[in-house]
Amino acid sequence: MKTKLLYSVLKVLTIQLVVLNLVSCGGVAEESTVDAGEENVFSVDEVLEMVAKENDVTRTLYTKAIVGKGKLQGMKFDEDWRKDDVEAGPLPALFLRGVATSIRKSPVPLGLYLGSDHPVNKANKFEGKQAALFEEIKKDQKPQYFFDEEQKLHTAMFADLASAGACVSCHNAHPQTTKSDWKLGDVMGATTWQYPKDSLSYKETVAVLNSYSKGTIDIYMEYLDEIAAFKDSEKPVIGDKWPADGNYLPTAEVFLDSVRKLASYETMNKLLAMK
Repeated sequence: MKTKLLYSVLKVLTIQLVVLNLVSCGGVAEESTVDAGEENVFSVDEVLEMVAKENDVTRTLYTKAIVGKGKLQGMKFDEDWRKDDVEAGPLPALFLRGVATSIRKSPVPLGLYLGSDHPVNKANKFEGKQAALFEEIKKDQKPQYFFDEEQKLHTAMFADLASAGACVSCHNAHPQTTKSDWKLGDVMGATTWQYPKDSLSYKETVAVLNSYSKGTIDIYMEYLDEIAAFKDSEKPVIGDKWPADGNYLPTAEVFLDSVRKLASYETMNKLLAMK
């Protein structure tokens, strides 16, 4: 399965590199023009907006189609899902944390974390400038961009909404919650992205997008590996079906393909728009 998945990832990378070359060459992909991809043509805000959109689509799909529908089939999701005596999958916030961990291990200097003014984990509470900007996000849900002087990083914050009943019920009932009246559509927090440069080349932009895609694959495959190790819980069938159809989960390839169909077209349009 991992070999097939690697092939799927390489297909995504190949498609993005073809787009890069087409844009750089005015529609003709030629090996001699690869250097054109080194020119900085995207502002950091544009790139962070692109990867934030990919993340929004991915997390919504995971939250609604895997966690929400999965719970209706008896599947369990827990904040301690990695413990040996817990047979469950990652909650949406932990899914994002897994993506962020994978990105940190990559050579791409992209930062990602999730914060809130009412986090379950106190370490994720916004402070200072981010707390003030989050108040603005709660008002209009518009992204906030700024340069973090302390870390010397360009930073973008995007609203994280309660997009599924699973989010609302979990946070409202959590023993450590400081807010128990969340509703669908509420701004629960904000995803924060950081990057050290103020502009990126096509190659750097593709690297950012692929580091996020790989992070998605890494955490989803870790979830499937966890299921394979279940001893006492019923294991869902892994294949081309989703929890909406019964006790099923999509393979990593199927999950990634669904994300790609929902998000990649818009992302590539943005790449081509900068021609």
